[in-house]
Amino acid sequence: MTHVFHRTPRHTLEFAVRGEGIRLFDGQGRAYIDASGGAGVSCLGQGHPDVIRAIKKQLDEVAYVHTSFFTTQACEDLADFLAERAPGDLNHVYFVSGGSEAIEAALKLARQYFVEKGQTSRRHFIARRQSYHGNTLGALAIGGNVWRREPFLPLLVQAHHVSPCYAYRDQRADETPEQYAQRLADELDAKIRELGPENVAAFVAETVVGATAGVLPPVGGYLKRVREVCDRHGVLLILDEVMSGMGRTGHLFACAEDGITPDIITIAKGLGAGYQPIGALVASSRIYDTIVQGSGLFQHGHTYMGHATACAAALAVQQVIERDGLLQNVRTRGEQLRAALHSQLGDHPNVGDVRGRGLFVGIELVADRAGKTPLDPARRTHVALKKQAMENGLLMYPSGGTVDGVRGDHILLAPPFICTEADIDEIVGRLVATIQSVLPA
Repeated sequence: MTHVFHRTPRHTLEFAVRGEGIRLFDGQGRAYIDASGGAGVSCLGQGHPDVIRAIKKQLDEVAYVHTSFFTTQACEDLADFLAERAPGDLNHVYFVSGGSEAIEAALKLARQYFVEKGQTSRRHFIARRQSYHGNTLGALAIGGNVWRREPFLPLLVQAHHVSPCYAYRDQRADETPEQYAQRLADELDAKIRELGPENVAAFVAETVVGATAGVLPPVGGYLKRVREVCDRHGVLLILDEVMSGMGRTGHLFACAEDGITPDIITIAKGLGAGYQPIGALVASSRIYDTIVQGSGLFQHGHTYMGHATACAAALAVQQVIERDGLLQNVRTRGEQLRAALHSQLGDHPNVGDVRGRGLFVGIELVADRAGKTPLDPARRTHVALKKQAMENGLLMYPSGGTVDGVRGDHILLAPPFICTEADIDEIVGRLVATIQSVLPA
């Protein structure tokens, strides 16, 4: 009996005892290829010597200080690194311990920004259905996943939701991507007008939707249209890149591919690659200056914000990615991965869609391809796929509720940036065997 309160208490977990590169090993000596980076986290795999060296060096100097007393060189250097590479005027970085904390901080910063400006009626946040922004109460309130929200609804602040950018299911046959993008932007515009522009603080969206809907990249022009709508009404745009950012799509900031700059961007997972818990928000100079010239205090904080060891680890991770040209590898290996999946699974009757950017790939599974009918949720196909994949020595991230929080199954792949051509071939081989075993054609 374990005294650890796992989130699935009746499920017995194996012990992970060693990690090496893209592989993890359990207590029985079995090896697993980590093709999802845990939950899209381990972008450098396990045991990278540069990162371990940076952590040890920081521990030898100072492990932790509270940010009300001191800053540290690791914190300052990491902030400089990110600000210099962030799009537009995103010049100010606030470090926390993970993605949910980053979203909470972003929501509070957006609200305080308008309070400082005297626009105190701006209290509403708009997000998208089938979105996921974290599991703390504020982040859960903004999120659009019905199943995750339902038990906690009495505790959640009111939020408003519009349609996701879900081209596979929602783009009409007679629409171009540009027309579809405009239709979604018009829906957001109508929602803001319904609530009253003077009452809306921000629109919150994942640049590329992650685990809730199985990697939904925006169609061309969508985020530019969204940016225009937000600007029209003085509404802030908060982009959640907790899963899609920090190189996962082949760009350090995923929104760079869309040619836009949000007002606040949140990052986490790939920032520290799992070597230490860390997340951050990056805010525009306009927002920062409003706080500085107003109250002079962001009314927020956490004990472990700006953690020295976490910042040292994250800086080393980002320096390795840049030095070794891993963003190019992400783009190249991502093209290989999607091409191989299309080639080997393109005719499978239960594979409806293969999508993604870089090494961020989703496979949506269906009962029939022509009608895009979801598999029966009672079959719990995603659970069977995860179990079979582990038996095949593969770790992937399957989930249910893809379509509406209840129906739909998908597989998410987010292998480490260090993957080789041979690694991708092996991942695809094991994945195809898994799908064919659970869903024989």
